[in-house]
Amino acid sequence: MAPVALAASFGGIDVPPPPAPRPLTETIWGVAVPDPYRFLEDTKDPQVQSWMKAQNDATEAIFARIPGRETMLARIREIESKASGVTQSAERAAGGRYVFLKRDPQDNQFKLVWRETAEGPDRLIVDPEVLAKATGKPHAVMDFAASPDGRRVAYSMQAGGGEIGTLHVVDLQSGKPLIEPIDRIRYASAAWLDDDSGFFYSRLREGYEKYPEAERFDDHARHFRSLADAQGDRNVFSALRDAGLGLPRYASGYPYQIAGTRLAANQVFFGVDPYQALYLGDLDDATKGTATWTKVVGVDDKAVEIGIAGGYVYLRTSKRAPRFEIVRMPLSSPDPAKAEVVVPASGSVIVAMRAARDALYVVRRDGATHSLWRLKHGAGAKPERIALPFEGAIELTGASDRLDGVVFDLGGWTRATKPWVYDPSVGKVAQLPFVAPGAYDAPDDIMAREIRYRSHDGVEVPMSIVMRKDAKLDGSHPTILYGYGAYGLTEDPFLNPRWYAWVQRGGVLAFAHVRGGGAFGEEWHLAGRKQTKPNTWKDAIAGAEYLIAQDYTSKAKIGIYGGSAGGIFVGRAITERPDLFAAAVPAVGIFDAPRFELASNGAANIPEFGTVRNEQEFKALMAMSTYHEIRDGTAYPGILLAHGVNDIRVPVSESLKAGARFAAATSSGKPVLQRLEFDSGHGQGSTRAQSQLRTTDVWTFMLWQFGVPEYQPTRAEPVKKP
Repeated sequence: MAPVALAASFGGIDVPPPPAPRPLTETIWGVAVPDPYRFLEDTKDPQVQSWMKAQNDATEAIFARIPGRETMLARIREIESKASGVTQSAERAAGGRYVFLKRDPQDNQFKLVWRETAEGPDRLIVDPEVLAKATGKPHAVMDFAASPDGRRVAYSMQAGGGEIGTLHVVDLQSGKPLIEPIDRIRYASAAWLDDDSGFFYSRLREGYEKYPEAERFDDHARHFRSLADAQGDRNVFSALRDAGLGLPRYASGYPYQIAGTRLAANQVFFGVDPYQALYLGDLDDATKGTATWTKVVGVDDKAVEIGIAGGYVYLRTSKRAPRFEIVRMPLSSPDPAKAEVVVPASGSVIVAMRAARDALYVVRRDGATHSLWRLKHGAGAKPERIALPFEGAIELTGASDRLDGVVFDLGGWTRATKPWVYDPSVGKVAQLPFVAPGAYDAPDDIMAREIRYRSHDGVEVPMSIVMRKDAKLDGSHPTILYGYGAYGLTEDPFLNPRWYAWVQRGGVLAFAHVRGGGAFGEEWHLAGRKQTKPNTWKDAIAGAEYLIAQDYTSKAKIGIYGGSAGGIFVGRAITERPDLFAAAVPAVGIFDAPRFELASNGAANIPEFGTVRNEQEFKALMAMSTYHEIRDGTAYPGILLAHGVNDIRVPVSESLKAGARFAAATSSGKPVLQRLEFDSGHGQGSTRAQSQLRTTDVWTFMLWQFGVPEYQPTRAEPVKKP
């Protein structure tokens, strides 16, 4: 049974202890599984809400008594005010039009804008800040899709970080809405017909909020909406509606028109499983919800991306190549068994592809740098490398089977990310002039090192280290080890102005590309998943040991940071080696792994973490469960658990339970604090102000725990409330 925690005091502020634990033990596969804080899962309980508020109030009161916090926040604000604006998800439409999200230095949130040409003035579609001021809740655009003729755009909007909102369609010239807002939208993923007469979109089922939490987002449906008929909105596909396909309840289908044909493609996703399926059907039937879907690609084909253009179906697959290869088959007779290899596997990792009207565009990763390639449609074509102005990380944002060329973002650890376009008619890339240059586009006083270190089993793990050019390796630098290690995702090079505030003052940022991520393709992912998950946190521990051994830092000045699935990276590292870190900040983290599949987003994560219904996977879940590895009387480092209360991906109760357990167990006398945001969720759609304060508090907490004098809380009145 967990001990009863006593109140702790920092800077004259008492941190309320968690409620007394309530003994509760389940037996699963013969194993006793204690859960003394399960009652904290009921975040609607007034007593739980009162404790949450008291915890957050105490955290804010302590931070308000740290003199350096205001200095750090002011510096972050100053840097961002002089940095260039930021764009996201730029895409093209017919006639040279562009639609994209944009946030200038003075803006608090991304606006959705469009331009008649790349060089033309911005024309506003929607400004979420207007809605925020009217409602008192932060708003954000979740996604958007321009119609093929470039005259209309469909976009979805959410409030308060909850990631569930409404779908809107507007005429770009007049700005007038073309439909009434559609509710129950968790990312619309709108896909227009060739003639702009309607579109497919995704919608939660009616009454979704009344289902048990574990079933809340099941049966995510695909609808079709006709603009010609006000009543022409119908559910045309879902896992339960189309039960004959035998899909799991958490699978989501995405029918869309294959350009220039009367065929509909239906890409089916299985939660976080990287492998997709592809079905084909008649377009007219698909819009009516009467399509007979023929399977073309199954999960056993291990396709992580599917593209259709130029009469071909392209697959980026790991079936025969753990670092991926690209195969294609004719749309007229698609058969994966007879697919032609068009981009073969190599020592590099094929990380992305997008199909455009003229060609397939491909991104390869060698170490920390990417290269861009073009493969023309048609027999005999070979991939051709596209010349770029500098080496960096590439994200393909805009490619369409209705247009030639590709839009992409290009940036690096020491170079700001900007949008670019490749035009095949001239055979070169050009930077899109969507934002003015900023003072921190390429700071000349910082550098990035790419190294590899040996982990517990001798495997070499890559790490990116960002630091000042004049930093000496003398063990003195405040250092943050960041990691994720899940879903095959990789932390690609990216210059964040807020990070610059840390590095400029002498701090080091180390990004460990641990197993479970995708640094070396699917084999790297599978080496940190389910039963192999311990490699994720053991790679973290080895990374911290490397940084200390190489005199970047010391045990007294190293902290560990990660979010979401990265909560496992952080939580299990500090429970296995609590002596190695001075501070830990898990944000929106997963901590109670066996219970997570019962959360609203939990079933979709079974392919990555496993299920308690399988004995071997249950054992793996227990091994990765921070909550169950916390030991009474252990000297844990200072811990700041950060979470948005409206999070629908990882429930806030994950942090509440882990925080309560850590507070009751630790013997170090160091803080265990909850930083809760009541108007945000998992982080998607956060405003600039929220992000700035969030980063400030992470940096502040780390420096407090590292013993930096100006970051120690005082007993004086608050310095200033940000």
